[in-house]
Amino acid sequence: MKYYVIAGEASGDLHASNLIKGLRKFDPDAKVRGWGGDLMREAGCEIVRHYKDTAIMGFLTVLKNLDKIKANIDACHQDILVWQPDVVILVDYGGFNLRVAKFIKDANIPVFYYISPKIWAWNTGRVKKIKRLVDRMFVIFPFEVDFYARYDYSVQYAGNPLVDAIHDRPFKNETFNEFVQVNGLSGKPIIALVAGSRSQELKHVLPKMLTMVKHFPDHEFVIAGAPSMSDEDYAPYLQDVKVRIIYGQTYRLVRQARAALVTSGTATLETAILRTPQVVCYSGEGGALSYFLFKTFVKVKYISLVNLIAGREVVTELLMQKLNEKNLLRELSAILPEGGKRHQMLDGYDEVNEKLGDAGASERFARMMIDELSRFRG
Repeated sequence: MKYYVIAGEASGDLHASNLIKGLRKFDPDAKVRGWGGDLMREAGCEIVRHYKDTAIMGFLTVLKNLDKIKANIDACHQDILVWQPDVVILVDYGGFNLRVAKFIKDANIPVFYYISPKIWAWNTGRVKKIKRLVDRMFVIFPFEVDFYARYDYSVQYAGNPLVDAIHDRPFKNETFNEFVQVNGLSGKPIIALVAGSRSQELKHVLPKMLTMVKHFPDHEFVIAGAPSMSDEDYAPYLQDVKVRIIYGQTYRLVRQARAALVTSGTATLETAILRTPQVVCYSGEGGALSYFLFKTFVKVKYISLVNLIAGREVVTELLMQKLNEKNLLRELSAILPEGGKRHQMLDGYDEVNEKLGDAGASERFARMMIDELSRFRG
């Protein structure tokens, strides 16, 4: 069968790649085409457009790029029409993918959605659109099953693919000394800076993270270099601080770090699964206006996946105006070995990992999708 997969950012590329591996395992004749990244390509997907050319984040940034977004959607529509897949699998990235879904539905192509848009956080009104446009929804968080049930929409859950990605990661038995030696680090305890995969995230979050360097001279700060970024992207922020950048080793870096400062998103959950204490950071452009919009539209008590899954505060979230040097210093100090929050946070991680369940979710989802598609085909 022919599968068209659309992922719009680094985390979607990761999960889509593992799903594609599962699809190809259970359907050896599978042909896969789509929008995504390097990991999807390595898994056997023909990439039409890379996510680094399409990813846009933030209220005001989206408004400034409406023409670009429309052009991307039109290009995606045209490619789907020409290729004529048996199914289109949308991966997260709701702002783009739900617009694509309307066109696909009109073209009488089955629409599967893998990793629900976070409508429970931003816009519960989208449930009606999803029910109308999406033939099958596959969710990766247990609380999403109950959320959709409140709207009389049945979804399928088979675990969380992050558990697979981390369980199957290379070098998972690597020691701290081995990691330090391979990367030419100083040997000091590491504080990881996971500042995101988009230029907007770097602009608004990384400078605030870097204010911590002078406060912890006995630690080495290391940036987890995003695959969509280069040294030139980071250079403007590193002129006055001595910080290393390591690309392509985020799991290894976070696992060996004593603590991490993490941009909100999938990375917060990855850090929890790897059992590294963290402070969650989120900011955006627009100052007071963005903060007003943020408070107006966010419909959940927490923004980090760790806290949402736990149903309580496990990790501290410093959002918008609260993300400042004073608060970062207090919270980072509290999760280092001598700090008062470290052990409680690790206990909370155990609770979250238990709720996520065992590895193997990506293959379970792939099997589900093939079975569902067989029903569509009669």
